[in-house]
Amino acid sequence: MARNGTPVAIRPPSPKLGPPQEPVVRHRQSCEPEPKPIMRRRAKSLSSSTEEHTCRNVQVRFVDSLGLELEDVKFFKASEDPLVPVHVITRLLASSELASKKKLELSLPYFQPSFPDNMRAEAGFLKRLCQQRVCLEQVFCSELGIIGTVQVLNLAYEKEVTVRYSFTDWKCSAESKASWISTVHRDRPDPESDMFRFHLPVPPFIMQPGAMLQFAICYRVRGFEYWDNNGGSNYKLTCQTYKLTVPRECEDSLVHFI
Repeated sequence: MARNGTPVAIRPPSPKLGPPQEPVVRHRQSCEPEPKPIMRRRAKSLSSSTEEHTCRNVQVRFVDSLGLELEDVKFFKASEDPLVPVHVITRLLASSELASKKKLELSLPYFQPSFPDNMRAEAGFLKRLCQQRVCLEQVFCSELGIIGTVQVLNLAYEKEVTVRYSFTDWKCSAESKASWISTVHRDRPDPESDMFRFHLPVPPFIMQPGAMLQFAICYRVRGFEYWDNNGGSNYKLTCQTYKLTVPRECEDSLVHFI
């Protein structure tokens, strides 16, 4: 309508807004999981730059000072030195020699038999084998232990060979079962025999100068036992050491390896 003849402009109505639409979610074609928003939160243990750093004194107290019992107590006599492991002493000596520009020498342990290591090559081996039914043939000493071979007369198909050994002068002992290797054929009238192999493990802590390993061999067949104990003296091996000079180019790597 017009007032006093003056036309009034009428504003056209605004278009009607429909209900709010949900956002369109586009699904990913990848098999990877949807990335999650990363929540960044400062660790409580980290202080901001505006905070002042405060230091406190740390005190160490032993439980016996508080009237409590200690877990373990070790008393040393005046003449008793603490036992230091061999590998610790070896590393200290090696470092000391390197620092003084000396040649690095290592003392390596090994077992030395008190009998011929190749008994088969000894005179009268076959005669002893016929008398005892069992004889030590050969021994090999290495870092993996003691390996040896034994010959026994082939008295029956079912047979067993074991080695009884001790590192404590027979205060305690253990047994290791030997395994069959082959059959030794001889011309008549010499008898046929079987060869067995055995392995005696040597723990590292046993490898001390003066340590002794003793063993004897037992052959069980047809309900009987036959022994080879080196004529009643047992087979003995004593731990000894030998010197090894390390080349200069290997010194650094060896010190880290010890």
